[in-house]
Amino acid sequence: MIIFIYGDDAFRSRRKLKEFKDKFLRDVDPGGSSLVVIDGKAAGIKEINEAVGPASLFSRRRMIVIEEIFSNKGKDVPGEVLDYFKKKEEDNTNENIIIFWDQVTSKEKLAKAKNDLFLFLAKQKYSIPEFKTLTNQELLQWIKGEFTARGAKVNPGAASILADILNKDLWLINNEIDKLISYKKGQDSDEVTLDDVRRMVRGQFDESIFALTDAVGSKNKALAMKLLEEQLMADTFDIYLLSMIIRQFKILIQIRQAMDRGLDSRSITAALKLHSFVVQKGISQARNFTLPVLKDIFNKLIEIDYQAKSGIGEARTLLGVLIAKL
Repeated sequence: MIIFIYGDDAFRSRRKLKEFKDKFLRDVDPGGSSLVVIDGKAAGIKEINEAVGPASLFSRRRMIVIEEIFSNKGKDVPGEVLDYFKKKEEDNTNENIIIFWDQVTSKEKLAKAKNDLFLFLAKQKYSIPEFKTLTNQELLQWIKGEFTARGAKVNPGAASILADILNKDLWLINNEIDKLISYKKGQDSDEVTLDDVRRMVRGQFDESIFALTDAVGSKNKALAMKLLEEQLMADTFDIYLLSMIIRQFKILIQIRQAMDRGLDSRSITAALKLHSFVVQKGISQARNFTLPVLKDIFNKLIEIDYQAKSGIGEARTLLGVLIAKL
């Protein structure tokens, strides 16, 4: 069985992947010894072949997750993978569950040229529809649905500003929903209001992340490390903190690009559809960076994010190393 999970909305695609993993661990392999995750960016066909081979006498079936095969630097690897799985499809004897997970989009793959591996995976019986970035209306519905699924309610205005402040970042929004629900339970209430979001999300986000970004921009390593440690000492969840930092640098790239085109703050606010306070703070910070430097830091943060979520390293340690090298 081959399952293809893909699209640029990594939060929802990762959640779907977790659902498959959890079901496998619950129903087939509680010990987790038959679940294998392969870094498709670096793997060769030999490693994939060894993992995907027939199940042993001690394991009825295995689950093999191959992540980001379309980012593999080996020129021949995608073609070799395609040939290998076409043969597996023909012999029809392998009971293993193979999941390909990737942030690639159909538009990226089909706009440039025909990609045989992508087309092969996309047509599989158990291929999941592409996880595209949610539109504004879809995001609002998603936020409301998440509150409902967790036994809470959210005021429409609160849902709207939550989406606005966090710039469609589902990783951040997910954590903030949990935090807001916990806060309301302490007040014996189940409906999150606009004031709750303003009180619990915006103020806390502003000062901590803006201060840390300022320190990075001015290359004040000592202060940046101090601020990072303060956040971690305050029990800020590592991946959550990393997501906020990534979001901030993504915004700074957008603002720096707009500034380089000669746009003023009002035009930037309208063009990027960001809250005015985010743009004002961002303009001040973006002056500390050139666009190439911002992109370099952002790419390194994305790599740290991947390593942390894949279990290769800890976010706090990797962030510390990045700051030390600035």
